[in-house]
Amino acid sequence: MKSETGFDPALYDRFPTQEERPTGELEELERIWRAPRGWGLLTAVNNNYVGVFYVGTAFLFFLLAGILALVMRVQLALPLQGILPQETYNQFFTMHGSVMMFLFAVPMMEALGVLLLPQMLAARDLPFPRLSAYAFWAYFVGGLCFFASLFVGLAPNSGWFMYPPLTSTAYSPGINADFWLLGIGFIEISAIAGAIEIIVGVLRTRAPGMTLAKMPIYAWAMLVFAVMIIIGFPAVILATLLLELERAFNWPFFDPTRGGDALLWQHLFWFFGHPEVYIIFLPASGLVSMMIAAMARTRLVGHDLIVLAFLATGFISFGVWSHHMFTTGMPALSIGFFSAASMAVSVPAGIQVFSWIATFAVGKPRFNAPTLFLLGGMVTFVIGGLTGVMVAMVPFDWQAHDSYFIVAHLHYVLIGGMVFPLFAAFYYWTPMMSRRALSERIGKWAFWLMFVGMQVTFWPMHLTGLMGMPRRVYTYLPGRDWEILNMISTFGAFLIGAGVLLFVIDLARNFRFAAEGAAGNVYEGGSLEWLPTGLYSARSIPVTKSREPLWDQPGLAQDVEAGRYFLPNAPTGLRESLATSPIRAEPQYLQIMPGPSLWPFLAAVFTAGFFMLLTVQAYLPSFACGVLMVVCMLRWLWDTDRRVPQDKVDVGAGIMLPTYVTGPGSHGWWAMVVLLVVIFMIFLMAVFGLLYLYGVHPQFWAPPTGVGWLSAILPAYAGAAGLAMLSRHMLAREATRLWTPGVLYALSAAALVAGIGIDLWSWLDSPIRPDASGQGATVFALLALVAMLAAVAVLMAGYISARNARGLIVRPSNNSLDLCVLFVGYAAAQGAVTAVLIRLFPWA
Repeated sequence: MKSETGFDPALYDRFPTQEERPTGELEELERIWRAPRGWGLLTAVNNNYVGVFYVGTAFLFFLLAGILALVMRVQLALPLQGILPQETYNQFFTMHGSVMMFLFAVPMMEALGVLLLPQMLAARDLPFPRLSAYAFWAYFVGGLCFFASLFVGLAPNSGWFMYPPLTSTAYSPGINADFWLLGIGFIEISAIAGAIEIIVGVLRTRAPGMTLAKMPIYAWAMLVFAVMIIIGFPAVILATLLLELERAFNWPFFDPTRGGDALLWQHLFWFFGHPEVYIIFLPASGLVSMMIAAMARTRLVGHDLIVLAFLATGFISFGVWSHHMFTTGMPALSIGFFSAASMAVSVPAGIQVFSWIATFAVGKPRFNAPTLFLLGGMVTFVIGGLTGVMVAMVPFDWQAHDSYFIVAHLHYVLIGGMVFPLFAAFYYWTPMMSRRALSERIGKWAFWLMFVGMQVTFWPMHLTGLMGMPRRVYTYLPGRDWEILNMISTFGAFLIGAGVLLFVIDLARNFRFAAEGAAGNVYEGGSLEWLPTGLYSARSIPVTKSREPLWDQPGLAQDVEAGRYFLPNAPTGLRESLATSPIRAEPQYLQIMPGPSLWPFLAAVFTAGFFMLLTVQAYLPSFACGVLMVVCMLRWLWDTDRRVPQDKVDVGAGIMLPTYVTGPGSHGWWAMVVLLVVIFMIFLMAVFGLLYLYGVHPQFWAPPTGVGWLSAILPAYAGAAGLAMLSRHMLAREATRLWTPGVLYALSAAALVAGIGIDLWSWLDSPIRPDASGQGATVFALLALVAMLAAVAVLMAGYISARNARGLIVRPSNNSLDLCVLFVGYAAAQGAVTAVLIRLFPWA
């Protein structure tokens, strides 16, 4: 019986035997997926390489931030230490927090997703391998430049939270704060690129038969993780843009004397910042759930409950951001709501912990290095969760806020919920990519040093916090009974460092990268990443029938290796993968994958150069880097939308699939929709800023002006959307010349520019100025967002015209044109809403 999408699952039974397969297929796959060598590694886009690079870089930042922490602990071991001057200490603790949160925790989770997800889903790669390469190189180059600011005295020094007014030009006149604002904002863009890749990859590249119910629980965790990034990270991107605009152009978003408000930063920052804790925890939880089942040699207890817990955590966590603002004078009703949400978010975490305990209880656990790290992480995380419930109670939070009690709570949650599971994952999954597994003996020593060091370091901080020691101080006076506890914490920090050093030694001794011939399934896991693989991932893409196919389908690995499933060959002679339906994972079309390219690397380098040169106010070189960045991006995209001579090919068992799909069925369309959600969230946060500033300082708001201009602005935006849709419609008409859709799209971009141009012109004669009040600043910020979209639409028009001139825009539909039409339609809608909002609010 056929499924609701028209696919007949009975076709799965028609795969040929090994003897029926043609010879030479494996050699052809190896030729097509051959890895670059030497300097050619800069062009690698395959997840095997990019994922390893990504994980290694994130771990490097973990080590660097850990060294900063050790120096800080030496400074605080005794009163009035002179190891670090006050300014240097401020830079150290700012960089420690910023690097751990922005350069280690989230990137590491994305890196593991890039490395593990294609193998777990039995995909040849994630759907946008060049985007993954760009995200990595942008993170690598930008992160190193950001960290290097510490060595020239330009590191940020206002804390990883960067609260105004401490970060205003009055209190931070140098460019230290600008390094944080532009550097972190740029790195968050890299994180969003990775999230888009993960969402589309999980939903559209699963192995046939891998329905949502049969998907590995790690894939569920990564899907929720990526969606949370898409929703939460735009808030911090907007916040950094607004603060940089205030510092550079004196637009008073956070200046209460001119209608701004410093708490606007906290609302925007913590809308990202508190969900980020769960953004970090959820992927780690997915890793734990996968490893516990393997370590206990049984199926995960409460699988469906854990999936629901992931979804509940993702939802509730966005209602907890003011958990960090109980002492700011918020209304009692708001405090009560956020306090209740802070307690409620612990329920899904509790469900996961009890499921893990039950899995260990019903199974036959092996007490090896991964198991020890898993158990140690659970104990540590539970302690952190209990103190989290304590600080969710408002009266207690008023007493413990900004004390070392909060430092202890934060580190218990993050180290227990992410760092210990990460080290367990290193020991568990290293045999997947290394010729040798890591040492069990050294792993156990590393665990005990880290676990004991963790308790010795951070448990006394609960006491020092309750005894009144404030956080973020570079020294303290003697005679307050803090000396012994601080010395104990310093000793414990060096125990943690010794454990990490042992792990690094173990890694250096045993890790030998191998895309083929790795140590293999040392711990007898049941998921698909343990199939025999090469750079092309699995030799053939299997049909899965359960969550643990290696346990439930005897002989699966041998059949996959023999090429008895999908894509045992390369029917188009190019890199290929299967695109499947989002719910039931039924094959829909053959995706042509881009190969190695230097353009993503160059685009990332010029992106980093643009932001870093902008930071030091080298505007002309920065502009040049920006132009080169755009050129490199357009050149890399040039190869990614192409047709092949074969309209349909046999992907196995006589199943014929198309090689080119447009519209909502294509993976590119899904990626554009996710990107537009990001842009919409930035816009939504900007609207929140407008409403918030009016609510706290209505006296600074002037009556609306220029309502009559809407009669010219709105038709321009409507024309932009209409012309864009008409260009797509005309492409499908045989009687239309091919250049017509390109001209229509160019006219739609011109109409979009006309709309924002008229809107901006109408405000130039207005008494509302961006540097005069919070109203003017938010109005012009909203207009600037639309102007940026219009600028992108103009670039798109040039790109479409160039492709059309080369005969690459062909009938009846084209992905490049489809995605550009979708973008212009959204940009026109945002422009129209902005024009109406800033003229009619709040007196409409």
